[in-house]
Amino acid sequence: MVKHETVKGNGKNNVISEEEAAQYDRQIRLWGLEAQKRLRGSRVLLVGLRGLGAEVAKNLILAGVKGLTLLDHEQVTEESRRAQFLIPVDADGQNQAQASLERAQFLNPMVEVKADTDQVETKSDDFFLQFDAVCLTGCSRDLMVRVDQLCASKNIKVFCGDIFGYHGYMFSDLGQEHHYVEEKAKVVKPSEQANDGPEVKKPKIDLNETTMVKKTASFCSLKEALEIDWTSDDSKARLKRTPPEYFLLQVLLKFRTDKGRNPDPCSFAEDSLLLLQIRDDVLEAMGVNPELLPDSFVSYCFSEMAPVCAVVGGVLGQEIVKALSQRDAPHRNFFFFDGLKGSGVVDYFGAK
Repeated sequence: MVKHETVKGNGKNNVISEEEAAQYDRQIRLWGLEAQKRLRGSRVLLVGLRGLGAEVAKNLILAGVKGLTLLDHEQVTEESRRAQFLIPVDADGQNQAQASLERAQFLNPMVEVKADTDQVETKSDDFFLQFDAVCLTGCSRDLMVRVDQLCASKNIKVFCGDIFGYHGYMFSDLGQEHHYVEEKAKVVKPSEQANDGPEVKKPKIDLNETTMVKKTASFCSLKEALEIDWTSDDSKARLKRTPPEYFLLQVLLKFRTDKGRNPDPCSFAEDSLLLLQIRDDVLEAMGVNPELLPDSFVSYCFSEMAPVCAVVGGVLGQEIVKALSQRDAPHRNFFFFDGLKGSGVVDYFGAK
């Protein structure tokens, strides 16, 4: 007979059975039962089932969220099928979310996985408010800003991400007060009876014992992060430390707004010229020298690269898990990945 334990997780009733405890044994040992309970009580909306979305879906399902809704209105194409592993080879022409459902559910039958074939722009505000976290991939800037502002008012965590060729990014907004715990090595204070001396009085760290430290982090909105005044003295001072991928993101979001799509390899020559023009217009409007983004960027931002999807999807999935389980320090609040360099950068663009 399977015994059940009813707990409170993310404001909702959560139940973990002995079967689930066995399934998630490794994770419970890693980040603790309470963190797994919070994760098990969370429902997540994932928008976009291309390469990045598939990676995020896999990571969330294996981690053991309560429910995951896959939302995508687009049809499977040869390009999208090659970019992700949840879609069967014979699914061309089918809806991407529906075609991904069977394999996604097979990853972990304990997670409630659903497919929604509606267009995300048609969804009402109430639709987003039923989730504990919303992850937006392949969406327009206006939609991401709208959803972020809506969810922030209801303390719903928001994540955004995209892959552009060799480049990828993620953004997180966990609200003004995101509470979490970190495991720290225990500091052993010197005994008062110990002999005097600087070496004796110096606190020691016991690596065999740890303690949980409660912390709070504050996040800025996506709108604030994208609308930095780069003409201010403070912003000018940090310009040299800002990764060029931040400005690349601005250019690509503007391209998507203008064209309603991403740069297409089938129209490489035309889209490359347009990207260069958008680069000049966007960066000059921001008060930034367009040379901060060299012309060569146009050669590396077409299509989805599967290895880049895996890296960024791993980071994005991990950040969602950390936020929902309230375990470990989250990224604040951008993560940029450059596949050409094989490196990622975390940066924060909110008010200090």
